[in-house]
Amino acid sequence: MADPSDRQTAEGLQTADERELLRLIQDRSFRRGRFKLSSGLESDLYFNLKPTMMHPRGAHLSARAFLARILQEEIDFVGGLEMGAVPIIASLAAISDEAGTPIDTFFVRKTAKDYGTQDVIEGLAAAQSLSGHRIMIADDVATTGGSILKAVNVAREAGALVDVALVLVDRQEGAEAFLAEHGVRLISVFTASAFR
Repeated sequence: MADPSDRQTAEGLQTADERELLRLIQDRSFRRGRFKLSSGLESDLYFNLKPTMMHPRGAHLSARAFLARILQEEIDFVGGLEMGAVPIIASLAAISDEAGTPIDTFFVRKTAKDYGTQDVIEGLAAAQSLSGHRIMIADDVATTGGSILKAVNVAREAGALVDVALVLVDRQEGAEAFLAEHGVRLISVFTASAFR
């Protein structure tokens, strides 16, 4: 039976856990002011989701929110660009195993390391490959979609099929349209409108 506290909200169908996650983000990871973003844009809303994703309850709730959306897709691996994606995909791997629906994860380095195997894609076993697999790219926040597209391109170069991305927060500043131009559908747990 559904939790009676679950209801349709402006952000879509959300569970009590996702409403708790929204409150955690508001308390730990959201500020108003005037901020320059990594994209070079300026905004009056600032999200630094690391304090939420690195918090025990925040990590758990973020991973569960991601898992609920990932299970609606036919995905073989979930990966993303360092550093934004790493905390959540690590939590996702653990939560997915605990739920009995294990999902392999990986991350993409911004630059290849200059020692060892010099890999750009990290987290795969020596016998694993992304080639021919359907991949979802994850990130914490989407603004323009540039970071997501970097990870998409690396995965595609490795032979992966990538047509969907998932973020905790879509800032609603062009990422959805930009990624669509590159054949990638953007899914978000929350949008910036939930914080206005």
